[in-house]
Amino acid sequence: MIRHIAPLRKHSLESSIRVQLRMVHHKVTIIGSGPAAHTAAIYLSRAEMKPTLYEGMMANGIAAGGQLTTTTEIENFPGFPEALSGSELMERMRQQSVKFGTNIITETISKIDLSSKPFKLWTEFNEDKVPVTTDAIILATGASAKRMHLPGEEIYWQKGISACAVCDGAVPIFRNKPLAVIGGGDSACEEAEFLTKYGSKIYILVRKNHFRASVIMQRRIEKNANIIVLFNTVALEAKGDGKLLDMLRIKNTKTDVENDLEVNGLFYAIGHTPATDIVKGQVDEQETGYIKTVSGSSLTSVPGFFAAGDVQDSRYRQAVTSAGSGCIAALDAERYLSAQE
Repeated sequence: MIRHIAPLRKHSLESSIRVQLRMVHHKVTIIGSGPAAHTAAIYLSRAEMKPTLYEGMMANGIAAGGQLTTTTEIENFPGFPEALSGSELMERMRQQSVKFGTNIITETISKIDLSSKPFKLWTEFNEDKVPVTTDAIILATGASAKRMHLPGEEIYWQKGISACAVCDGAVPIFRNKPLAVIGGGDSACEEAEFLTKYGSKIYILVRKNHFRASVIMQRRIEKNANIIVLFNTVALEAKGDGKLLDMLRIKNTKTDVENDLEVNGLFYAIGHTPATDIVKGQVDEQETGYIKTVSGSSLTSVPGFFAAGDVQDSRYRQAVTSAGSGCIAALDAERYLSAQE
C-alpha cells in the first residue's frame, strides 16, 4: 500500500521556523567587539562556557572592533613593542576568540529585555520576531568620543585630529609641534598636561571665560609654562595640506575676531557618550549615562547582567583597561552561571 504524503504547507513551514527560533538560546551572550568583549570571550571560551558574541554591523557608526579601528598606531598595548594599527590589534583579538570557540555573529543587538529570566535579545533585523534568550549578558558596547564636526574634521581625523591624547599624543606627527586641546574640564587639563611631554607648545581652547576644571587642575595648568590658555575661544575650521593638519581657524567669542592658529594636532576633550541606549531605564546608571558597577567588579544592579569596558569606565578609557575589565566580567559571569546550575 502506497501512502500519499502531502507537501509541506506554507503555514506548517512558518510554524516550524518559529519553533526553531524559539529554540535559540545562549548560555552567555557578549555584546560588543572591542578589547573588553573579546577578552571576555577568550576567557569564557577557554572555560568551556560556549559564549556567543554579537559584534555588530556598524553599531553606533563604528565598524566591528570598536573605537580602536579608528586609531592608526598603537604603541602602549603590552606585548607589542613594534607599533601596530588598531584594526590589526582587534583582528588578532577576534582570531583568538574564534580559535577558542567563540560563536561570533555579525549582527547588531537593537533591543534587550532584562525584566525576567532568561533575558531576551533582538537584533535589528529580528525586532518583530521571536527573541533569542540568554542566561547571562556581558555588555561591552563601549563609548564614543564626542566630536565637533568642524569643517575639515573628516579630512584630518587621525591625521592630526584625535579624541584621545593618551592614545595618540606620542605619535611622531605630534612630536615637538604646537598642539591644541578643546575643552574646559579636568579631562582637557589632564590631556594638555600630558601632551607637554611631546608637543612644543600646548593651547587649550575654552569657550567660556573660565574653566570647569577643579581648582587643583587649574593651578597645575597655570604653573606650566608650555601651556597657553585661550579663553572665550572656539574653533571654526581645521585646515591643512590635504594630508596632515597644520592650522586651526579660531574665533574670539567676545570680539568676534577670527585668526589662524598654527597647530599640528587637535585633541577633543569634550566628553564621551556611552552606548547604553539598549538598556536605558533597566539598569542603574551614573549621572553621565555610564552603567554603574560594584567597585572592583562588573556586577550591575541586575543579577546576570554584567558591564565591561568603556560602557562603565568614564575615567580611564584605555584598550588595556578595557581588556582587564573584560577578564573581570568573564570571571564574574562564570561564577554566576556556575551558581545557577
